[in-house]
Amino acid sequence: MGVAISGDGRTALTASFDNSVGVWDLASDEVRFLEGQEAAVKAVVFMGSDAAASAGDDFAIELWDLTTGKARARLTGHKGQVKSLAVSPDGKLLASAGWDGSIGLWDIAAAENIAMMRGHDGAVNDVAFSVDGSLLYSASADGTVRVWDVAARAEKRVLVRHGFGVTVLAVRDGWLAYGAVDGGTRVIDLATDKVLADLTLERRPILAFAMTPAGDRLAVGDGQGYVMTVDTHSWQIVTDYRLSAHGPVWALAFTPDGTSLLAGGVDDAAYLWPVENRLEAPIMATVERGFHREPGTMSNGERQFMRKCSICHSLTGEGVRRAGPTLKGLFGRKAGSVPGYLYSEAVGGLGLTWSDHTVDELFDQGPAVFIPGTKMPNQRIVRPEDRRDLIEYLRNNT
Repeated sequence: MGVAISGDGRTALTASFDNSVGVWDLASDEVRFLEGQEAAVKAVVFMGSDAAASAGDDFAIELWDLTTGKARARLTGHKGQVKSLAVSPDGKLLASAGWDGSIGLWDIAAAENIAMMRGHDGAVNDVAFSVDGSLLYSASADGTVRVWDVAARAEKRVLVRHGFGVTVLAVRDGWLAYGAVDGGTRVIDLATDKVLADLTLERRPILAFAMTPAGDRLAVGDGQGYVMTVDTHSWQIVTDYRLSAHGPVWALAFTPDGTSLLAGGVDDAAYLWPVENRLEAPIMATVERGFHREPGTMSNGERQFMRKCSICHSLTGEGVRRAGPTLKGLFGRKAGSVPGYLYSEAVGGLGLTWSDHTVDELFDQGPAVFIPGTKMPNQRIVRPEDRRDLIEYLRNNT
């Protein structure tokens, strides 16, 4: 759900729904996983070559020492998921976009909050510093892009009123590009506030931006699995192809030389490929997942599992990374007892045993009611017959 590449081009970070951050050696493809976030990780960013930050659905930001693989600090203050992170040009400040409508400013060295800035009327989806670091731009579900004075910790003005939610930003000297839920992809002249270019195609929503370090190429990923790259001097589309056979392109990052792109989506892998290689067929998410199958091809119990459980939980637990613990041996097992899984305190101290009754109550009440404080998505299965069919499926397959 998030990707980043180090300034020297040697290392990549991947943020995943399995609550982890992957640290990849791009020369060997070797990986180690950073464990510490308590829910899906949505954003990663390098802070130099030996440090990084991650954030996600547990409302927190982790600062990582990449040499040791250990968390240096945990930053808290948001009351909703943290969707995006940005590091100031001087490397001293970290900005965070929260779905609670706030923008966090953090002192990286001290690992302390400087300000929680508010002004948006909806979730904040992205943040980006100006080239000189004096300004911060924010994109929100309220349909606006706002400009903040970093030194004053205050809003300066509303730059864009798009109407539909704005999802992603890219900023360079003289211009700002933004993407939106309705597929709108526009470039604003920061001197005049005029639309410098309209790159909107018939694909929505826009979910990912990436810009080369030189600022000469912008990549745009959307909800229909396409990636286009644009020359930022002429504002002409250079390449446009479908990268993902199933699902969206959630994350993009250029290598420092601008020749390759790293992408993430619903696949369990991230993909690095040459930008100029115009794909003849999608390379990402080419295998149909269970949650993509037609409902008529499954029993009702399997359908409930695929809709409600399969993203976070495996049935076997054999070498499969997921956001939640394996369901193998579920019935008769104490909640919070799978070895090696990092449970929230709410689940760890629950003291119940999973049975037909407790699984039924979990989805009848919803996880947030049945287990207050859990990080599980708060989804219910309202119809008793659907819960019964799910329980039967789980009994037969766990």
